[in-house]
Amino acid sequence: MNAYIIVIAASITIIISYFFNLLAKKTNVPSVLMLIVFGILIKQVMNLSGVGGINWFPYLEVLGIIGLIMIVLEAAIDLELTREKRTLIWKSLSIALLSLLLLGGAISLLLMWILNLDLTSAMLYAVPLSVMSSAIVIPSVANLRDDNKEFMIYESTFSDIFGIMIFYFILSGTEVESAKLMWMGGFFNVLMTILISFVVSYGLILLFQNIKSDHKLFLLVAVLVLLYAVAKQFHLSSLLIILIFGLILRNRHIFFRGKLDKYLKKAEVNEIYTNFRLITIESSFVLRTFFFVIFGITITLSSLFCYKVLLLSLVFLALIYGIRYLLLLVFCRKDRHPKLWLAPRGLITVLLFYSIPKEFMAESFDQGVLLYVIIITNLIMGYGLMKHGQQTRKMKLSEQSMEIDVENNEDNNNENDNNNNQHELKDKSDENIEK
Repeated sequence: MNAYIIVIAASITIIISYFFNLLAKKTNVPSVLMLIVFGILIKQVMNLSGVGGINWFPYLEVLGIIGLIMIVLEAAIDLELTREKRTLIWKSLSIALLSLLLLGGAISLLLMWILNLDLTSAMLYAVPLSVMSSAIVIPSVANLRDDNKEFMIYESTFSDIFGIMIFYFILSGTEVESAKLMWMGGFFNVLMTILISFVVSYGLILLFQNIKSDHKLFLLVAVLVLLYAVAKQFHLSSLLIILIFGLILRNRHIFFRGKLDKYLKKAEVNEIYTNFRLITIESSFVLRTFFFVIFGITITLSSLFCYKVLLLSLVFLALIYGIRYLLLLVFCRKDRHPKLWLAPRGLITVLLFYSIPKEFMAESFDQGVLLYVIIITNLIMGYGLMKHGQQTRKMKLSEQSMEIDVENNEDNNNENDNNNNQHELKDKSDENIEK
């Protein structure tokens, strides 16, 4: 294919994605769905043009990995840690973890019963379906109230991290001889990753505040991606490195206290934070765009026309929202909406699904299930955001009408007072004339 055609196509894709984002903000229809549909249309055009047979998976995997890093980083550097938010963080963490465990267990049992999968294969298929996508949640909750927005950002980020950890924990369990060794290995893995994350984060901030070059921000991105990839090769929970670095950079006033404070050049680090935040937002937008468009290109539409696939997908969806409703009932009794509807599947679901080793893959599991779950959860999220937006607008209109009524009443009272004053003055003047 002509190189200029590729450049033109990539540029048009980014421009269209920008307008999809604007449309998503007005309609609350997730831009991800628009990108997937756009990818499906591109595939049809390519087939008609005789351009086919391209193996898109390597591109999809690379875009997904780097996109995930940038999206989690984008979320982390926006999260402010305060005492007031301890309850919110604890609730979001609890719901993310319990949702993964309960939903993963329920889907695994169903897959073992319906598709006759073995336990390991069933769990490896269940985890991707149980993970909420921060890649979709984070750009979709911009118009929510601050506490709901922060809750969803925390929950989706924790869901990504725990989902990846559990998935590779299951894989590592196939390589050890006993469950005891598996649990010990998992605990050691998380502990080591946390320790490494703090050392690396402090080191990077102290190092980069002294670099005067104009190109240091993308250098920092490259270092973080390198650390993620190397840690993954050692089977560490490398997404924790990204999360902890972002949290320390955002909340440097908390992590650089006492003696550490004198080593921090506040003006330089503030500049790094401001510019780095802008880069992560822009980069995650571009990576997310190409990931979901290419995912749309890889979709086989024929798998959607099987009623068994649809029925199995609907059962999984019932479990997703049923378990979510129960958890929100326990942890968020008074404020369950619109959180209940915000449980989209997306980037992590696709990445983990394609990471299942060949020896654990089952022919009886149709990829259409994955596609149905992604599409329907995003449609439900769009409906929830739309409904919430309508309710918010109604509340604002009622508040405005109340304010107008109050102002009108005040104006009427003032007018009555003026009339009374005029009558009093007239009476006094009449009395003076008589005298």
